[in-house]
Formats: sequence, C-alpha cells, structure tokens
Amino acid sequence: MISSSEIKKIVNGYSDVKIGVMGSHSALEVMDGAKDENFQTLVYCQKGREGPYQRFGRIADEIVVLNKFKDMASAKNQKAMRDSNVIIVPHRSLTVYLGYKTLENSFKVPIFGNRKLFQAEERTAKRNQYFLLEKAKIKFPKLFKDPKNINKPCIVKVQELKRPLERAFFTVSSYKDYKEKSEAKIKQGLISRNGLEKASIEELAIGTYMNFNFFHTPISKQVDFIGIERRLQTNVHDFNALPAKQQLDINIDLQNIEVGHTPASIRESLLEKVIKMGDKFVAAVKKEYAPGIIGPFSLQSVITKDLELVVYDVSLRVPGNPIVATTSPYTKYQYGKTFGIGKRIAMEIRQAQEEGRLDEIVT
Repeated sequence: MISSSEIKKIVNGYSDVKIGVMGSHSALEVMDGAKDENFQTLVYCQKGREGPYQRFGRIADEIVVLNKFKDMASAKNQKAMRDSNVIIVPHRSLTVYLGYKTLENSFKVPIFGNRKLFQAEERTAKRNQYFLLEKAKIKFPKLFKDPKNINKPCIVKVQELKRPLERAFFTVSSYKDYKEKSEAKIKQGLISRNGLEKASIEELAIGTYMNFNFFHTPISKQVDFIGIERRLQTNVHDFNALPAKQQLDINIDLQNIEVGHTPASIRESLLEKVIKMGDKFVAAVKKEYAPGIIGPFSLQSVITKDLELVVYDVSLRVPGNPIVATTSPYTKYQYGKTFGIGKRIAMEIRQAQEEGRLDEIVT
C-alpha cells in the first residue's frame, strides 16, 4: 500500500497543478471543467482512441498516446506526471484498466479521490457498496445468496467475460429461468461460470430510475447535490419502448450496455430525501474508509410507487454523466451557475491549492 505520507509529500512539492486523466469514460468532462478553472490538462490515450481528444483540442493541452492504457502506470510515465505537477482524476476506466492493486500499491501519483475506497464499488469486495449502504441506513434491493431461492423478479449482476468495463446483467423470475438464461450466456461466451459464481442477485426494484450525483471532500462545507441523469442502454432502451404484444413476439438477446445519458429532475417535495441520502452516505463512508469520500459519487436509485428511494448501484468516483454539466438546475440554485462534475472537481482543487490544503484532497 502506498503511504498517505508519501503522496502528501509529493503533492506538497507541487507548484502549478496540472489535471490529468485517462482518455476514456468521462475525460472530456473532467478536462472541460479543468479549463473553466484555468488549469492545464493532460490526457493519456490508448493508440487508436485519441480521436475525440484531438478533435476537441481546446480542452486537452497535452495528449499522450500509449500502446495500452495500462502503460499509463509505467515508472517513466509516473515520473513524468510527478515532474509536471499532475493530479489524476479517477473514473471507471482508470480503475478497470490499471486495476485496484496497481492504484493502491504502485501508482505513486496524487489522485483526487480516496484510492482505498474504489474497490468498494465491486460487489465481491468484503466492505462493498452493500456494506456501506447498510451502514448508512439507506435502502437497497434484497439480495439472494442462493439462486434456488429466487421467487420474484430479480436482476443478476455479473461481469462480462471479454470486456471488463461492462456488466452483462440479466433479469430472471425463478431458479429455472436463472439456469436457462445463465447457461445460454455462458454458451454464447458473454459470461464465464466463474463470473457467475461471483455474481450478485438482487430483487428487481420497480419504479422510476434516477441517478443522483453528489460531491464532497474533507475541505467541503457540505455535501453538494450536483444533479440527476438517466442512462440510455443499447437494445434494452428501445425494446422497452415497444408495446407488450410486440415484445412477446420478438426473441432477441438483450444487453444493458450503457451508451448515453439523458437529463432528469425530481419533484421538489422529494428533494429532502435525496439530500439526506447523500449526507448519510458521506457520514458512513468517513467512518469505514478514512478520510472518507473525496470528490464525486453517484447513488443510482429507483423511486418506487410508495415514493421510497432504493439504491441499486453506487459509483465511488467520477460517474459518466456529462449531460449534467449543461442541464442540471441544482448547481445553479446553489452557486448561481449551471455546471457539472468536471468543473466542481476543478473548483475544489483550485480552492485547496489557494489554501495550501492539496494534501487533504488527494491520496
């Protein structure tokens, strides 16, 4: 494990901070926010995937093209980052392509975020997101440890075999249904038997899906509510829009790979519940993973017919939702202007730098 004192020493030696990010997931949002606060930016791209960052060149001051994303963690690149006063902003792709062990044990570059907390997002971790939600007394779906006990609509959350960034979730209604669908997906090569054994089986929460996005660091005065978005997913989205009769007539494989986002807002009378949920989650994480949450997080939720909030997934780093940057009214209510996660991160880094507190918001 990289010691916090080592990272603090590195960041305390920084002068003009540069914001760095892996060229995937939400890099454009991170860099755009950084430019709003007049930071220099650096993006690490895998060869063949640098196109968007070249096209939107205004926000990328430096583009480093690598053979593989994992090369970002080479000793040479790490030294170059430290020499350039880089703080890395993490997102899902960073944790997948570099891996938790690398981030925790050998990536000696300051990260805006709590690197010990990232793995809690995985349902296979001991103190995982279910554990944190339980500690925070936030409702989440009932879990079925034994698939033989499935007696209601459930969702099986399993990792894709060939694409570690994606999850091959599927719905079932009984043990027989579970066996048939899981065996078919194994046969198709979408998932592995080992992956299935590690999968989580949750009761399918029925209601309106909304992803609530928050922000907090140890130097924040409160937990900011940034905004709401909903996910667009490959053929699931359009399939669900068909009339029920047509759905029954179509026999196709459904995959819920996220491909986009759409903005949303919530009725004002429910805002109190949303804000309290964010506050409770931050308090619980601080007790379990000191120094707690550093930066953005998302509580992906369902609002039931009884107006209960049920959290079905947690993002413990930059969530991929650039749509919030231009559509959320909630930052305008608080700050007088509309912005997203990227700018809020840059605002916090700027404040920390001016107050000499950078070592409190990196690990």
